[in-house]
Amino acid sequence: MFPFCADPEQLDSLRWTLCYLTTGKHMNLYWSVLTVLVLLGITAPVALSFGFAGASAARSAFAPLRWFGKTYIALVRGVPDIAFFLFFVIALDQAIEYVRHRVLCPDWSEPVRQGNDFVVCQAAKMPLGEAPQWVHETYGFFIAVLTFAIVFGAFAANVLFGAMRAVPHAQLETAAAYGMSTRQTFWRVLVPQMWVYALPGLSNLWMVLIKATPLLFLLGVEDIVYWARELGGSKTPRFTDYPHGDWRMWYFLGLLVFYLAFTRVSEIALDRLMKRLTHGQATAGGEAQRKAAA
Repeated sequence: MFPFCADPEQLDSLRWTLCYLTTGKHMNLYWSVLTVLVLLGITAPVALSFGFAGASAARSAFAPLRWFGKTYIALVRGVPDIAFFLFFVIALDQAIEYVRHRVLCPDWSEPVRQGNDFVVCQAAKMPLGEAPQWVHETYGFFIAVLTFAIVFGAFAANVLFGAMRAVPHAQLETAAAYGMSTRQTFWRVLVPQMWVYALPGLSNLWMVLIKATPLLFLLGVEDIVYWARELGGSKTPRFTDYPHGDWRMWYFLGLLVFYLAFTRVSEIALDRLMKRLTHGQATAGGEAQRKAAA
């Protein structure tokens, strides 16, 4: 990256370190940090949307919708995350290719399922074999976002369902007595107040989501842990211009600091959000604020 990096053997320790940390592979490490942050930024609101939809369905008066919501919550929460990630990604990828195969290759005569192999025409491959690398990476990234959103959406749905039930029923009855419809009561009374009860559980879920990002490697996305292990392993002069011993401990220590700092910032932001939500509310948090202001 720097002009003086042309001959690493002639560098002093400071310049050697600077050149080493700016190699192409280290740029991949820094890019993977951005990938994780973008994943969290997209997955969190999508998972929350899934959770809100699942919780609303689980308390619906329409029985089939209620059964669907409760089944979604129970089914996804009952399967280990790693097993769901491995199964769902393969199933979703094959479902997309199967639909494309039926549409794009109607004259195909061979069976799609051939023993343990799943065979579709070349035009149905997703993404196409000749597609650039960034297309493959983008496809894998959005599959990862959808998988994370479905898994953590089920946990969010369980939290929100409990929060909806925690809102005092008397307030809902009062809203109905004032002539509000069921829809108005839901959006104007229940939803604004449920967040106070839901935020502690959603905060824990956010922390779990942060810690679950290393599972990206299972979905074909080269994440921080992958590059830390790749760069930290022993390197000899035969394979790199910057040979070194086994430095994995230092790379993983850097990951430890990164995740601890990230979770600490999250705790501060969530604490401020909780104070904002409980302001003026008839909750323990709101009562504490009133006593502190008195």
